[in-house]
Amino acid sequence: MDNPCIMQFFEWNLPNDGQLWNRLAAEAPHLAKIGVTAVWIPPACKCAQQNSVGYDPYDLYDLGEFDQKGTVRTKYGVKAELLAAVGALHKNGVKVYADVVLNHKGGADGTETFPAVEVDPNDRLHELSPPHEIEGWTKFDFPGRGGKYSGFRWDHTHFTATDRDEKTGKNAIFKVYGEGKVWAEHVDSEKNNFDYLMLADIDYHNGCVADEIKRWALWFVNELGLDGFRLDALKHIDQGFVKDLIGHVRRNTRQDFFVVGEYWRPEERKLIEFIDRSDQSLQLFDVSLHFRLHQASHAGRDYDLRGIFNDTLLAHNPFRAVTFVDNHDSQPGQALESWVLDWFKPLAYALILLRRDGIPCVFYGDYYGVAGGYPGMKDMLDILLKARKTRAYGEQNDYFDHGNVVGWVRGGDEAHKNSGLAALLSSGDAGTKKMSFGRAWAGRELIDLTGGQKETVRLNDEGTGTFTVGGGSVAVWALPE
Repeated sequence: MDNPCIMQFFEWNLPNDGQLWNRLAAEAPHLAKIGVTAVWIPPACKCAQQNSVGYDPYDLYDLGEFDQKGTVRTKYGVKAELLAAVGALHKNGVKVYADVVLNHKGGADGTETFPAVEVDPNDRLHELSPPHEIEGWTKFDFPGRGGKYSGFRWDHTHFTATDRDEKTGKNAIFKVYGEGKVWAEHVDSEKNNFDYLMLADIDYHNGCVADEIKRWALWFVNELGLDGFRLDALKHIDQGFVKDLIGHVRRNTRQDFFVVGEYWRPEERKLIEFIDRSDQSLQLFDVSLHFRLHQASHAGRDYDLRGIFNDTLLAHNPFRAVTFVDNHDSQPGQALESWVLDWFKPLAYALILLRRDGIPCVFYGDYYGVAGGYPGMKDMLDILLKARKTRAYGEQNDYFDHGNVVGWVRGGDEAHKNSGLAALLSSGDAGTKKMSFGRAWAGRELIDLTGGQKETVRLNDEGTGTFTVGGGSVAVWALPE
């Protein structure tokens, strides 16, 4: 089959113009042409305010359909435009994966008075106060929707904690006090228990909440015709519920429903443990590889590229790794900023797009640019994406035998005409490397698809050639079209 490739079709600083869904629909033919097989769309629901990127969800059932929070449309458009964008993608053979934010809710419609305990933000198991009455933003009535799609209303019994006491004006972490109100056990161990992240924290110990979210998930999938989910903030959500939700969706839609999760830890063992405890039911973004790419871009020639894949999810469980270079959280100005420097971006993308393992995800900001002075590299990515779509097939032989100059060969297959390539990367000076395709390639002449190396390489009788690459760049050698 053709190589899968995801594109994350948003960045944090997009304008609040309501036009993203329309731009996505218009881009659908182009995305299919360059080899994108699935698009990850941002959170589509109504949030606390119109200009929200989508990570403070207010009403999961409002996809830009109801007048709520002072707006009908979301930052990205109205529901009809979203449906049209999904339809355009599907018409062009591109799948749609929706970002799903299920850890918390924001933009409550009102406050309630209830008992709570303040906890230490750096040790969530350490209580700083006795139980006392607070006035928290935990009432969600969705008056603009009027009960359409669901009559479920949220109150403090559906949450584990909140972040403000309106009675005193104090911002802190207030754990709801009462029978059965405990932190989720199967969450990340950071801060002793990382159940709480922000806003009104959803309580999945509450059976009514779990049932409602599972009902919503099926509605969401069927309403839009989705092919998969990107699950946000998995460090903070009870893992048992995540596993249960995935199984529920697949049993009631289709077994190949794709799920990739965000578990933002650089230690690959944390990612491996999460996948194992989930019975291999989902993919995870390879955050460990992202940080290696980030480090390599900042260290330059001092980074040993021979170990770029060491201690990554890709190396340990390639079938569950979704690889990426950057995303909306790692881009400049964000809380998790860990931007891969631009000079290294072509090398980084070659490492995830042109190799055999993992499912790569291309970031909108790297392709189209990030607002605020970070132009995209569309021309280079088009070359690498086309090479992935048409050339990056067959057996892979690695030549990771130099700290600054590494390469690999893909032997091609019969299903893809002229497939096969030799990729060569340098993080230091210009370099050369002998690499072999095998005797079946003897005498063939190859060109650098990037245009950086002007001379051709003719393979000898053994199918071996001496390939070159410029300093701090990538060359992709393949048969002429």
